[in-house]
Amino acid sequence: MSQKDMVCIVCPMSCKVSFDINPDGSITKVEGHSCPRGENYVRKEMTNPTRMLTSTIKIEGAFYDRLPVITSADIPKSKIFDVMKEINNTVVKAPVKLKDVLIENVCGLGVNIIASRSMKAVEDK
Repeated sequence: MSQKDMVCIVCPMSCKVSFDINPDGSITKVEGHSCPRGENYVRKEMTNPTRMLTSTIKIEGAFYDRLPVITSADIPKSKIFDVMKEINNTVVKAPVKLKDVLIENVCGLGVNIIASRSMKAVEDK
């Protein structure tokens, strides 16, 4: 059995969480978290780490060339580069409204890429 430490990033408290890992990979004796989310975070992070992804996507016909986007849910950390490739290969056209789905079911993950702001169309930049 080995002991590890991790900083929980679920909330602004940033608790230092200690836990034991058994030889079979199971996690026991989670301590240091100030809420139940800390223990859930440690267990998920050690078995299947996921992240929300924020980025920008190319947009045509708008005042700016890029539009901020976010995943509709967290995705496996191992798929971030695959999702970024799809985002980088996509171009959307203005106008776009906040929360519009720009890429549906990205990389077959059951997660959408959505606009995190609205952007109007313009005649000339």
